[in-house]
Amino acid sequence: MRYGLIGEKLSHSFSPLIHKILWDCDYSLCPMSREAFVKFLKEREFSGINVTIPYKITALENCDEVDEKAKRIGSVNTIVNIDGRLYGYNTDYDGFLFCADRAGISFKNKKVLILGSGGTSLTARTVVRDMGARETVIVSRNGENNYGNIERHYADTEVIINTTPVGMYPDTGKRLVDLSL
Repeated sequence: MRYGLIGEKLSHSFSPLIHKILWDCDYSLCPMSREAFVKFLKEREFSGINVTIPYKITALENCDEVDEKAKRIGSVNTIVNIDGRLYGYNTDYDGFLFCADRAGISFKNKKVLILGSGGTSLTARTVVRDMGARETVIVSRNGENNYGNIERHYADTEVIINTTPVGMYPDTGKRLVDLSL
């Protein structure tokens, strides 16, 4: 494989179509277990890959070199193999920031609720912090702030970011919070 997307579940992904249209390249979906992913990285038989749920932290841990932004975030979503050395990057940061800016969403001096605690959450946290959020609350299944007590943040939260797969295509009607509250 030259190029592709690695993750646990990928049936929802439009990545092969997007890569075919934009760059006319073959791009494979490669769902695999964490163990298979680590083995795949050690074999180094690819040119470039994107990494998604739940392997972005594992990706960072298995690169030979990681760019400064990805180090600061703590996760990698793009790996380039150059002469057998794996270089890790995080392109999610710029993509997320672009989408927020385009939507007119500012984080400056706001309370932000981030749903999820994985690799994408790390990126969102970094963007929100860099853009001057007043307070950032991470909500996960367990811990101090979880889905069982999330309502305590409803009154003063100004921005909610979902970094979980809940609501992702094809299950677009699902959500973790009742936005009407």
